[in-house]
Amino acid sequence: MTIADLRREKCTVREIANEIGRSPSTVSRELRRNADPSGRYLPRNADRIAAQRLPRPRKRRLLADAELHAVVMELLGKRWSPEQVAHQLRERFPDEPERYLCAESIYQAIYDPEVPIARPAKRRRRRRRRRVQGLERRGRLTAMTMIADRPPEVTDRVEIGHWEGDCITGAGNRSAIGTLVERRTRYLILVHVPTGRPTADAMREGITTALGVLPAWLRRTLTWDQGKELALHQQITEQTGTRVFFCDAHSPWQRGSNENMNGLLRDYFPKGTDLRHVTPEELKQVAEEVNTRPRKSLDRAQPADLIADAITSATA
Repeated sequence: MTIADLRREKCTVREIANEIGRSPSTVSRELRRNADPSGRYLPRNADRIAAQRLPRPRKRRLLADAELHAVVMELLGKRWSPEQVAHQLRERFPDEPERYLCAESIYQAIYDPEVPIARPAKRRRRRRRRRVQGLERRGRLTAMTMIADRPPEVTDRVEIGHWEGDCITGAGNRSAIGTLVERRTRYLILVHVPTGRPTADAMREGITTALGVLPAWLRRTLTWDQGKELALHQQITEQTGTRVFFCDAHSPWQRGSNENMNGLLRDYFPKGTDLRHVTPEELKQVAEEVNTRPRKSLDRAQPADLIADAITSATA
C-alpha cells in the first residue's frame, strides 16, 4: 500500500526506498515485476501476481515412484540410516539420477504423515547408573595379558584377523549374547549362550566354536574387557590359537569398534529383553543384516564383502 501511495505522489524509486527502509533495487524490482500491463502498480494486483509466481509444492518422489519407495522401505526395514540409504540409491540406480535422494529428503519423508514410510523404532537411551566398586564385585582375572602388550599391527588396523569382544546382557543380567567384531572390516559374529548367563564355561565354548570355523590367519587376537566371563581365556588360546588381550579397567574406548557395534545391536535387542529366547538362527539373521550394511568408516563397503574378498585372496 505504501509503495502504491508514494508512487501516485510521483516519488522516485530512491525516495520510496528511503521511506520504507528498503534498498532502491528492491523497490525497482517490485515495481517492474508486479505492475499491470499498463505499468500501474496496484497493491491487490501486485499481491495476486506475486502469489501466482510462488512455486507450488511438488509431490514427493517417494510417492510418485513405487520402485524407489520399495527400495527405501526395504533398506530402512533393515535398520539402515537415511545417509546409508541415500548412498545406496546411487548404486542401485547408477544411470537414473532422478531417483537419487539426499539423507535429509529421506528424513523428511519418514516424518511426513502423507508418506507411507517408516523404519523400526530406535532404542531410547537411559541415564547411566553409577557403578560402585564394579571391578571388585565382578572378581579379578588371572594371567592377563594387557592391551599395552598388543602388537602394533592390531592398533593400526593394517592386518585382518584381530577381534574385539564383549557381551550384551538381557533383563536382570540373567541372559547374554556374545559379540565379536573384527577390527579392520567391522565384521560381526554373534555368540549364542545356551545357558543364559554368560558363565566362563559357556563363553569359552561359544567363542571357541565361533572362531574355530575360521582359518588361523583370521583369528589372530581377541581384545576383551576384564569381565570374569572370560576367566578361561587361556583355554580359548589353547584351543583356537587366538591370543587374548585385556583392556585397562573402566576403559571401554579401548575396544571402540565393539562398543559401537553393541550400541547398534540394541536396536535388535533392547535393554530388558530376555535373551534366553533368542535362537542361534535369529542371531545369524541379525549378524547377516548388520554385515551387509554399508559402513561410512569403510568407505561405504560392506563388512561381509570385505571378509569374503580377504578369504578369496588368501585361498587364490
